[in-house]
Amino acid sequence: MLAAWPVEQGFAAAVPTQTITVPDTNGAAEVPPDAPPDTNAAPSNDNGPDTATPDADTTSAAPAEIPTVEYDFSKLPAPVQRLREQIIAAAETGDPEKLRTIITAQHEPPDFGPSDAGDPIGYLKLQSGDSEGREILAILIEVLEAGYVHVDVGTPDEVYLWPYFARYPIDKLSPPQLVQLFKLVYAGDYEDMLANGVYDYFRAGISPDGQWKFFTAGD
Repeated sequence: MLAAWPVEQGFAAAVPTQTITVPDTNGAAEVPPDAPPDTNAAPSNDNGPDTATPDADTTSAAPAEIPTVEYDFSKLPAPVQRLREQIIAAAETGDPEKLRTIITAQHEPPDFGPSDAGDPIGYLKLQSGDSEGREILAILIEVLEAGYVHVDVGTPDEVYLWPYFARYPIDKLSPPQLVQLFKLVYAGDYEDMLANGVYDYFRAGISPDGQWKFFTAGD
C-alpha cells in the first residue's frame, strides 16, 4: 500500500507532496520524509563484521617443548659415534692426558669453561673432586652414556647433546627419567634445579661432523 502525507498548512499549493515508500512488512506503516527518528526502536545489531578479540583469559601459553630423547647410539652420524667412543675410551684409562690427543685434533679446542684458556687438561683436573682428575673422567663417561638429543638443527650451534636433561623440562621428568638423572646428581641437586627451572650440571656436545664442541657445567 502507498500513501501520501498532505502538505502542512501554510505551504504553497505548488509545492508537490513527497512520499517515501516503505515496504509493508508485517503491517509496518509508511514513514514521511520529515518524520523524527523513532527513539523507541530497538538498536540494530548490524555493525559490520565481528572484529571482537577473544578475552585474554581464553588463551594460554604454549607448553614447553618436549624434545625427542634417543638412547640408541647407532643412530648417531658416523663421525659423532667415532668421537664419542674415542672420548669414552680415553676417559676409561683413568688418565686425563689421554684426552689431549683428541682435543688437539679438533678444528677448535672444546669449550671446557671460562678459565680453560691455558691448559685444558689442567683445567679439567681442577673441576675434579680428586687431584688426579679421575672423578671428572667418570662424570664425562656418565654424561656420554646418558640419553641424548639433537638440538639447534640447521644452525651453527647444531650438536648432539648429552645428557638430554640439558634441553628437557626439568619438572616433566618421569620416575624412570629421575633414576637416570640421579646417576649424575644427588636428590638435593635436583631440588635446586627445580627451583631454578633448569638442569645445570655437566653436559657435552658434538657437532654432526664429529667436532667436540664443549664439556661444561652450568645452565
